[in-house]
Amino acid sequence: METALTGLVGLFYAVSIYMMLSKHIIRVLLGIAIFGNAVNMTIFTAGRVLREVPPIIAEGRTALDGVTANPLPQALILTAIVISFSFFAFLLVLAYRAYQELGTDNTDEMRIAEPEGEGLPPLGY
Repeated sequence: METALTGLVGLFYAVSIYMMLSKHIIRVLLGIAIFGNAVNMTIFTAGRVLREVPPIIAEGRTALDGVTANPLPQALILTAIVISFSFFAFLLVLAYRAYQELGTDNTDEMRIAEPEGEGLPPLGY
């Protein structure tokens, strides 16, 4: 199971980076959302996916018996989901507002801050 999730996480990273390299803002935003999911799945697989007992100490004992689940990755993922969703919502509103003002979602056509008479900045090395 962990091997399949590792492959899926790698696929998520590849797709997200490919989408973030696009010239269209919507594709960039979707790439950022997929990247956040890939990071969450990385943390989840690092915390072991196997079925284990919850970390509850039985009455009359002072330590845990055997292997138990680690609650820290679950708490980190829950926090990361909330933060990434709010970040995505903010970027979506920002992109929509930029589209309303500029009339395009192509980043090459969003160069209003650059001088009119000069050529484009270097796009490569």
